[in-house]
Amino acid sequence: MNSLQSCLTSRDVRRLDLNSEYLGVSSLQLMENAGKAVAAEVASRFDKDSRILVLAGTGRNGGDGMVAARHLASMGYEVRLNLVGSESSLRDELVLLNWGCLKAMHSSVKTGVISDSSYLKPFTADVIIDSLLGVGLRGTLRQPTLKAVRVLNKSKGFIVSIDVPTGVDSDSGEVQGDAVRANMTVTFHAPKAGFVKAKDFLGEVKVASIGIPPEAELYAGPGDVALTIRDRPTRSKKGDFGRILVIGGNETYSGAPALVSIAALRTGTDLVYIASPERTAEAISSMSPDLISVKMSGDHFNLENLGELEPYIDRATAVVIGSGMGLHKESFDATAELFKKLVRLNKPTLIDADALKALGGSKSRLNFPAVLTPHAGEFEAISGRKVSDELEERIADVKQVANELNSTIALKGRVDVISDGSRVKLNWTGNPGMTVGGTGDVLSGVVASLMAQGCEPFEAAVAGAFINGAAGDFVYREKGFHLLATDLIDKIPYVMNDPMSHKDAKFIGD
Repeated sequence: MNSLQSCLTSRDVRRLDLNSEYLGVSSLQLMENAGKAVAAEVASRFDKDSRILVLAGTGRNGGDGMVAARHLASMGYEVRLNLVGSESSLRDELVLLNWGCLKAMHSSVKTGVISDSSYLKPFTADVIIDSLLGVGLRGTLRQPTLKAVRVLNKSKGFIVSIDVPTGVDSDSGEVQGDAVRANMTVTFHAPKAGFVKAKDFLGEVKVASIGIPPEAELYAGPGDVALTIRDRPTRSKKGDFGRILVIGGNETYSGAPALVSIAALRTGTDLVYIASPERTAEAISSMSPDLISVKMSGDHFNLENLGELEPYIDRATAVVIGSGMGLHKESFDATAELFKKLVRLNKPTLIDADALKALGGSKSRLNFPAVLTPHAGEFEAISGRKVSDELEERIADVKQVANELNSTIALKGRVDVISDGSRVKLNWTGNPGMTVGGTGDVLSGVVASLMAQGCEPFEAAVAGAFINGAAGDFVYREKGFHLLATDLIDKIPYVMNDPMSHKDAKFIGD
């Protein structure tokens, strides 16, 4: 399976960097490989008599330029690096490390600091390396970077931009004001999404591998979690982070929807309503003061309940259906009608447990944003296919069924397989103690919460699988295999606040 994408957004870059670090390839290694790749490209085109000037910013793109300067100096080139910005603005430890290396190389690299844009004048060099700003630029350039770009474009020399020409939005390709007009752009891992629109600024594009493991793309990791975390402004109000309606529960399974709801609250959703038959709703109300219980008429979820729940469905930013719902025909009929309503509302929905059985083998396309979270038996019920012991076959089956149903499927197992019919991710977090009942309900709550907060289904399912399994691994570290589903809920904040910390809590099985 090829992990190299046709193009990368700035979000993809951040995700891959974090996932690579999780796999053991540090950001320092990636920076070293990036700078070395730029140096190698320059060395392949210009002889040793060439004069090299590097204009470096204070961020990590500048760090790449510092590494390139060091490697070119070690090859015998005459190199000068000008830091555009003040030394006090160097706050990234990797950039500081490489800046310190260059300052110690008195005889081979000349360094300068340009913090005042009025000192910038056109340069003359055989090669000018632009490492002022990389991916993630938003809006217009500020001084002294703006003046540096204008001066660079008037300078004499072959301009090489690192990753993306400064001033170009790497996602959209838009330029708001000024941007470097490069003769060549050395970009890393894959072209950037905005390159199609920004062709006039790129020059020749060279894609350089910097050692990002294929697994950084294929495996769920901290980078996938980080992309789902929303900032909470001080002026946030109740409801800004989502409202969920959970429909489920019966006289036997009152705990399942409660686990979904508490997990969703722990994941950051503001309000969760649990709709259950009256006697079940009363039992759920007694479990926790955090739970808002809605009493439905009848002994099971039925068609009449749809009218009763309409205000909650309309207000919800995500719906969960199935946990502890039961297998009664009237519930299946009501589920089918609910799906029709969800199509009209285009409502993000998580479908689990008994609602999956309601789908049966119909292969009907779900024309609303949906995540299905089956275990092996439930996957067989919705697909007619027995889950293979071979991982590659499971991947192919999940991908095909997700495409047929127009949904995201997260097949739970020792290795979770997540696909939206085109993309595929594998999640390796978790341990055998999570076979205890209720851990799947916790997963449903986490994924639904992320969708309720605005994440698209595939990203929510990938991050949710990692969070749920990693929470289980934190519990295993404390309690071994004597864990409960409620134990996982307490560890959700640990994973979300510092997903990289799971490196030290991984379960290593056979």
